[in-house]
Amino acid sequence: MADAEHADGPAEPQSRHVIYCGDALEAATASLSVDAQKRAAKDAQKKAAKAEAAEQKHAATLASSKVYIKRVERNKRKYVTAVSGLEAFGLDNKKVAKDFGKKFATGSSVTKLPTGGDEIVVQGDVSDEIEEFLLDKYKEIPEDNIELIEDKKKKKEGGG
Repeated sequence: MADAEHADGPAEPQSRHVIYCGDALEAATASLSVDAQKRAAKDAQKKAAKAEAAEQKHAATLASSKVYIKRVERNKRKYVTAVSGLEAFGLDNKKVAKDFGKKFATGSSVTKLPTGGDEIVVQGDVSDEIEEFLLDKYKEIPEDNIELIEDKKKKKEGGG
């Protein structure tokens, strides 16, 4: 008796576990009309084309994405390094920030940008080392997609 309830069976008494073999699935699709089979084949082709287009779009996005490493002057001789654009390569900013903190023995945190994205701020001038670290540890980032930027605060020009 397949419908019999067992005391040690599933928690829901009416649930059934049905397993279909390949022959049963073929029999179910064979019973479809010729038009329905054509529509099913057309739908499968559309889904395959859509998946391929999405894959190409993702590849193009990765190719055009850049990782920006900015060295920003805080005080006279103090710098922080800001890294942005890592999320385009599927990297988790919090994990990467923690890796930076461990590698360079500095404080690093994830901050939100006014434009809506996230950036990692690392204390100290470690822009060159961050570039090497990213290339070594995260192979999914091509070397051409990393850009170093140096920001300096403008000094007040006043004369007396």
